[in-house]
Amino acid sequence: MLSSTSLNPITSPKIPFFSSFSIQNPSLLSFHLPFSPSKTLLKPISATLIPSTPQPQQQQLYQPFRPPPSPLPPKFRSLDTQGRLDVLANRNGLWFEYAPLIPSLYQEGFSPPSIEEITGITGVEQNRLIVASQVRESLIQSKTDEDVMSFFDTGGAELLYEIRLLSASQRAEAVRYIVENGLDAKGAQDLARAMKDFPRRKMDKGWKSFEYGIPGDCLSFMYYRLSREHRNPSEQRTAALMQALQVAESESAKKEVSEELEGGEDEKPEKDDDLEYRVRVPVVRMQFGEVAEATSVVVLPVCMAEEDTKELLEAPLECRSGGDFGVVEAEKGWKRWVVLPSWEPLAGLRHGGVVVAFSDARVIPWKSNRWYKEEAILVVMDRNRKEVEVDAAFYLAMVDGGGLKVDTGSALKEMGVKESLGTVVLVVRPPKEESDDQLSDEDWE
Repeated sequence: MLSSTSLNPITSPKIPFFSSFSIQNPSLLSFHLPFSPSKTLLKPISATLIPSTPQPQQQQLYQPFRPPPSPLPPKFRSLDTQGRLDVLANRNGLWFEYAPLIPSLYQEGFSPPSIEEITGITGVEQNRLIVASQVRESLIQSKTDEDVMSFFDTGGAELLYEIRLLSASQRAEAVRYIVENGLDAKGAQDLARAMKDFPRRKMDKGWKSFEYGIPGDCLSFMYYRLSREHRNPSEQRTAALMQALQVAESESAKKEVSEELEGGEDEKPEKDDDLEYRVRVPVVRMQFGEVAEATSVVVLPVCMAEEDTKELLEAPLECRSGGDFGVVEAEKGWKRWVVLPSWEPLAGLRHGGVVVAFSDARVIPWKSNRWYKEEAILVVMDRNRKEVEVDAAFYLAMVDGGGLKVDTGSALKEMGVKESLGTVVLVVRPPKEESDDQLSDEDWE
């Protein structure tokens, strides 16, 4: 191994540094050494390697940055910061013309509170103007009728803001319906939510009678669903059905609502045999962002199926919300909770509701040839209904110490089980991009 002591410097100038062996090819040496070992080894430098005249400079590849076209209207593009603030303070021009001035001020370091202090436009209104102007621009790009768009020239930002979550085609239909029916901001909000929510309700009663592409039908179906959350008969149910009939557009939707309205009070109590035949547990595929868009939600304690029944029995029985902010308060602390939209099966589940989380959906007795799914599910259960009564109903039970299991009343009766842990009211599947795999009645065993 070489070291600093083994590499002694050459002190005698008479002894050449390179041996005759190392300079057998002097031309090669002259190109790679930083100095020449001897004057006799020097060769003229070829002009072909280092040109006598400097090469012309290569074309400059760097292109200066060019900012994208300004979103500001032409008459506002030349304004400085103070000029833009003055336009906003005085509301000069149409609302969709000065709305883009707000994000341009954000880019310069202004905050919503500082803009509010100078111009008087609140932070909420700033956001509404920005979003509404973007919605209006998307409607123009999708070739929406000019007569409809002219309605929003002098106002209507609060209406366009409410349809922000709809697709471009849905927005065009929504604004047409809003203008023709003179909806206010609350009406536009209800319409947008009804149109957004409609495709997710395939399992609900009467869904096929309403047309997805007709805004009035979507709104009618929302009221139709709302009516089923009230007792029959009741004033609230009748009022909701009257609203549904008033806004329905297609003949099939009007017929469905009319039959529900006229035949609801004449319905006879169901016999036990009929009830058993009709018992079905809804299976819902959650949608991304569905909880955020829900008008009302339900908060329920969660237990893991892998744990013993002691945890299930100790879970809080009731959660209440109250006060101006709807603060949720449970009767005791718990470590796991889930927030679900207030679907119809959950609307009346105020006391005794609990969720059991299963890591494998095969605990559910549906037909394995189509729904033998290895995915996590949530089983919502009513602990107030423990007695195994209806053969076609589904119950959660602990059978022979083999863990929690969901089974039919008839199967539990055959095993001698008379009391379960609770009746299953809903099964929730996790969200995924493709959601056209809902269960039908024929999929259950």
